[in-house]
Amino acid sequence: MVRVAPINLTFNPKTLWFDPGDLEIRKDDPVVVRTARGTEFGIAASEVIEVGEDQVRALKSALRPVERVATEEDVQRAAEMEEKSREALPIFKEMAREAHEDMHPVSVEFLLDGDKAVFYFEAEERIDFRELVRKLASRFHVRIDMRQIGVRDEARMVGGVGHCGQELCCKRLGGEFCPVSIRMAKEQGLSLNPQKISGLCGRLMCCLRYEFDAYKDFKGRAPKLNGTVQTPAGPAKVVDHDVPREIVSLKVEGEKPVKVPLADFDPAPEGTARPNTVGEEAWERATTDHGTAGGESLIFSTSQFTGSDKLAEGAKVRHTGTARKAGEGRRAGKGGSSERSR
Repeated sequence: MVRVAPINLTFNPKTLWFDPGDLEIRKDDPVVVRTARGTEFGIAASEVIEVGEDQVRALKSALRPVERVATEEDVQRAAEMEEKSREALPIFKEMAREAHEDMHPVSVEFLLDGDKAVFYFEAEERIDFRELVRKLASRFHVRIDMRQIGVRDEARMVGGVGHCGQELCCKRLGGEFCPVSIRMAKEQGLSLNPQKISGLCGRLMCCLRYEFDAYKDFKGRAPKLNGTVQTPAGPAKVVDHDVPREIVSLKVEGEKPVKVPLADFDPAPEGTARPNTVGEEAWERATTDHGTAGGESLIFSTSQFTGSDKLAEGAKVRHTGTARKAGEGRRAGKGGSSERSR
């Protein structure tokens, strides 16, 4: 086993592993670490942990050392560099505006030693910033590192509040950006209006991916929309899918739609993946007031994000099944839409 110290750096969304040596590090301790860029200030994400040697070998680079637990001087120095970074941003914006109209400055980061500064900017195309680097170096008298980032990274660094009223997922959850496609919105039956499915960055919202696997899985097991299902009342057309509650709405000609939990369908015929028959007991339970399908309270039990959640990562599909014991007076037709944590 290998001892590693999980450390969070200011502009890196990931929690990085460092070699703590003989240091005893506790959660939230300020530390000074050595990276490929130089000496940096960070915060311990947890106490020192032990991991397998195979996990360390799988890293893209060797473990770099934790120089020391930060002293009061280090903390004060880090605060000074942070203030210096804030003061440098307006100057960077002014110089960039004069040099390239397509360059959009995002942030400035002075490393702990104060001899190097990283200038982050967003641009759609590649930009020749060599002349700008010379001007910045002459103005700040430090080594200059220019970093071109994408609009998603810009949103993560700047932060903000999304359509859902919560902090942007890319800022709160961190992690790698995974591909998000318009197909994910179609699969979930969402509006394809770009204003409704785009985030502050102007790209498709990362949260479109969160439930995509669940929708894809359910629709692969449920009867197809507009398909025909055999019921005791005769052939019924599939008119709707309630994916969060795993309920299929069936409509016999001339009758009102009936909601039947997918779990109550008869097993799928041999050689097929989709059931196409509802038995008498399940049909009777679905058509009576006492057999409310789905448990409406389920749609209001959306869990909150935690620090262990990951951004737009394809999660394992969870089959919710159905909750048949609903309160008196509730009917299967209520609460057909699901709340999303966006």
